[in-house]
Amino acid sequence: MKKLLFRALPLFLIFCLICPMTAFADTGGSGNIDGGGGGMGSGTSTNTWSGGNEGVRITVVRASDHAVVTTPIDLTNKSPNNIQIHFGKVSKLQYGAGSGLTPTTSKYQYINPPQSMPRIISTNGNNNIAAIKKYFCSEYIVQMIANHTGMNYDVLIGGEYKILLEPLAYYKFEGVMIATTATEAALYDEQTSGLLRRRMVSLTHKNLPLAMFLEVGDLGYPAWGGSKTSAASNADIKSSLGLGIVRFTEKPEEPQIDAYDYEYRVNTNVITAVRISGGQSDPDRPTRVSFHIGGQTYSVGNVYYPAGDSQLAWVQWKTPDTEQNMTIQVTVSGPGSTAKTTLNVKIVDLDKNPPPNPVADDRNDSFRASAVPGRAVKNTASWSVWRPWWQEYWVWHSTGKDSGYWCDHGWYEFDLDRYSASLISSMSIKCDDKNPTAAGRSMKSGYGINQTVTGSISSNQSSAVTQPQNAVSYFPEFGYETYWRLLERMGSGRFEFQKNHYSTYKNRTHFSPIWMPDGAYTVNTWLIDGWTPDGMLSANLTDSLTIRGNLWQDWHVAPKKP
Repeated sequence: MKKLLFRALPLFLIFCLICPMTAFADTGGSGNIDGGGGGMGSGTSTNTWSGGNEGVRITVVRASDHAVVTTPIDLTNKSPNNIQIHFGKVSKLQYGAGSGLTPTTSKYQYINPPQSMPRIISTNGNNNIAAIKKYFCSEYIVQMIANHTGMNYDVLIGGEYKILLEPLAYYKFEGVMIATTATEAALYDEQTSGLLRRRMVSLTHKNLPLAMFLEVGDLGYPAWGGSKTSAASNADIKSSLGLGIVRFTEKPEEPQIDAYDYEYRVNTNVITAVRISGGQSDPDRPTRVSFHIGGQTYSVGNVYYPAGDSQLAWVQWKTPDTEQNMTIQVTVSGPGSTAKTTLNVKIVDLDKNPPPNPVADDRNDSFRASAVPGRAVKNTASWSVWRPWWQEYWVWHSTGKDSGYWCDHGWYEFDLDRYSASLISSMSIKCDDKNPTAAGRSMKSGYGINQTVTGSISSNQSSAVTQPQNAVSYFPEFGYETYWRLLERMGSGRFEFQKNHYSTYKNRTHFSPIWMPDGAYTVNTWLIDGWTPDGMLSANLTDSLTIRGNLWQDWHVAPKKP
């Protein structure tokens, strides 16, 4: 099939600024930044970018949990007062955690640093990474960042925080001046069904995201090992490109090396997904993906995507009922391929470590209350499916005077269908029904509690999701570790304690220890295994009762009646 390609003459100018290098004092920080890029290609009068129309978004991040602790600020050498649309001050970490892309026409806020930044976005693939590192690790610039973000300078460089850098570009798209980071450009391209990429690919999908990427994995992002000169997919930009990190310790945090690509629970319906890219996959040249799992083959056909982009392919299957390690082999036929053809999977059984039987003379004089730990939480997911359609283009072929035939020289266009899922969850604990002295939400230690957990996933592609299938409760007397209870599913989206064989009445109960001190008794439940093509949805829930007194106070000792 033939496809018409329309090209316009380049209408933008590239400005080179040559400035004397200024020496800066060093903070002791180190820059985890590398870069690439390439030529800029061509643009049109309504879709243009000029070299140097750029900036850097700055976000202070806590190293321990990757939490964003300041409102991001944008630095630029320019005065971009003509920005008509931008997306506020949102960092790559916040988008990754589920923040939506929200356009605004409010006045774009920026800061001009007293000392000009080095060129950030290359127009030829040769940006000066050494100068960029030196600039953002300098004492002068880090002090300025501390002042503008409200951070104490000594605290900022003390080793507990890092600075996230994201390159920004100011450009005209469809006649409108906009400002985006690389991540925002990828998200906006998805919203425009690939129009941004088609108009501005050399900037938004090559030179902007390749302006910065990591040399070493950090803050949950991997080191970039892909092409440094070719346009990247939206998925690669969101996961790996368009960021640099300044850290203030002698060495980066140890990378989290996981021997397993997926960890699943036994006897659970799960989804396994891989990303397919390479070439173009359409009905004339389709891609087919096969997952070889536990002696069975699950095939996914008609995996389509346009050139330069990618598509998730996934399969839903049920895990075995025993713990084991599994290997899933993935084979791809057609124009596409996947970076991961072997997936290592760990199947675990969480119903193996319930608490021991509490007894009346238990003591724990060294008990110290623990904070409820953070666990993996994801309450929204999004994915998309490319849908090809044929664009007709009829051409007359003459075979002689007054003779000939019409031939369709059309091509495939692609629409992007977007899907999402969201998890709503809750938990509630109450005093056990057999507790004779409970008063509302107060009880004496030594008595039991009951629990109800609910979770429901809604999606505009219900066939591609599973409802939550497991819930695990952790207790303060064990520091929210050591022992736990796997709850029993009582129906779709509802969970309770399993029957306790230490209970006289075999109730669905958990007994608090008699030594538990007065105060809040907080139970932590991790609701898991709501699977989507975009990963597992989960929630970290808590609820509390109040302990006042202990079970022994309900006993009365009296002389035997004569």
